[in-house]
Amino acid sequence: MNKKIQSALISVFYKDGLEPIVRLLHEQGILIYSTGGTRQFIEDLGISVIPVEDLTTYPSILGGRVKTLHPSVFGGILGRRDLPTDIAEMKQYNIPEMDLVIVDLYPFEETLANTSEEKLIIEKIDIGGPSMIRAAAKNFRDVVVVAAKKDYASLETLLREQKGETSIEQRRAFAAKAFEIVAHYDVAISKYFTEPADLYFLESVPHPKTMRYGENPHQTGVFFGDLDKLFSQLNGKELSYNNLVDVDAAVQLIAEFGEKGDTDFAIIKHTNVCGIAERATVKEAWDAALAGDPESAFGGVLVTNGTIDKATAEAINEIFFEVLIAPSFNEDALEILRSKKNRILLQLIAKPTGKTQYKSVLNGVLVQGIDEGNFTDWKESGARDSSESEKADLVFANLVCKHLKSNAIALVKNKQLIGKGCGQTSRIDSLRQAVEKAKQFSFGLDGSVMASDAFFPFDDCVKLGHEAGVTAFIQPGGSIRDKDSIEYCKANGLAMVITGLRHFKH
Repeated sequence: MNKKIQSALISVFYKDGLEPIVRLLHEQGILIYSTGGTRQFIEDLGISVIPVEDLTTYPSILGGRVKTLHPSVFGGILGRRDLPTDIAEMKQYNIPEMDLVIVDLYPFEETLANTSEEKLIIEKIDIGGPSMIRAAAKNFRDVVVVAAKKDYASLETLLREQKGETSIEQRRAFAAKAFEIVAHYDVAISKYFTEPADLYFLESVPHPKTMRYGENPHQTGVFFGDLDKLFSQLNGKELSYNNLVDVDAAVQLIAEFGEKGDTDFAIIKHTNVCGIAERATVKEAWDAALAGDPESAFGGVLVTNGTIDKATAEAINEIFFEVLIAPSFNEDALEILRSKKNRILLQLIAKPTGKTQYKSVLNGVLVQGIDEGNFTDWKESGARDSSESEKADLVFANLVCKHLKSNAIALVKNKQLIGKGCGQTSRIDSLRQAVEKAKQFSFGLDGSVMASDAFFPFDDCVKLGHEAGVTAFIQPGGSIRDKDSIEYCKANGLAMVITGLRHFKH
């Protein structure tokens, strides 16, 4: 049965694309009811509109939480036009018929993607919108419902070509879409309350990517996300599960550097930094980063915040590596680097914006905020203040140490990582490893600085570091025996900075 639209209720969050429809409704003499910002939008077009408040006799209350939840609105939507008792009751209570309902939903998922502040998220849980959409869809025999701006074009075509008339099949099709939209919306809200906030999106990723395998060949792997928003892949094979893990570590590391226009180059192996340096040019930074541990660089992931030029490409091309990430590449550099077809070249076009990390444990999920910042305090606690050059190296070393697996020690000299120890079960073992690495590649430790990701539980680390040539230390502090390390530094003319910010990484 065809029905002609005589009246419309419009209340939408997104106004783009709405104007042509409103003008068509006006041209066809269709009565328009609206509320809030939508009513203002329609009035600004010079089109008359009846405020919903005139029907309900109530203003929008509770900060906008209650506007349309009223029998005068829902009666007009749900009233059955072929049922005399419904028509009589609507007449008795002065409830007008609503033949067209154009209502969308508050952007809950968009808000959740952009903030972790619960107050803002909760206020984007729509109440009136889903209720009106469900009511109109339920009464599809009499009412047309449009629940998303993506369906505006279909409605506009229908209004133009059929002069406001709709068939039962068309109304049913709109109703089906409306129920699907509300169902998806409700599922997203439910997942917010029953799952970690950042995990809800997994179900909604349209095309999750199945990896060849997971961390090992006998493990399955799937990636949920959109890499195209972060990278443009210029060469090479598909990124593997392990590639993605290392690329993430590389991108997170390099984001810590370069704020003052400095040029940094880093080499990542199994998510740990095995080489990093800051220099005047990309080529110099690469040479210094590689020199820090040329052995571990084999098969690594390389990352820089500078442009890859021909000279750097020629130098990099001499070793085997899995992935190279940079914000830009010169064409002559790309020609060299593309000589190996499987070599992955990624142009970084945007930095990750996620503020939450999560890990599957014990049939559940751990969720935490990301480790932001370098230090919260700069308390010179040794025999003397650190010199300007020591301070620059301490700041650099502390950031490097932040990106090593605990227990972590970083030895730095002239903004070059010259020794590192990570993943050890005792801090002194990590230091021994770092010192041996420096000696292995013929670095002198005299005048170097040491960073520790957590406090020194004893003074053994500062003693061993001092014996090796370290002159300044940086650590978060917090041990009941902090004074042991501090007193040793004071007795031996060493600088020690307490930052107040621990950087464990498990």
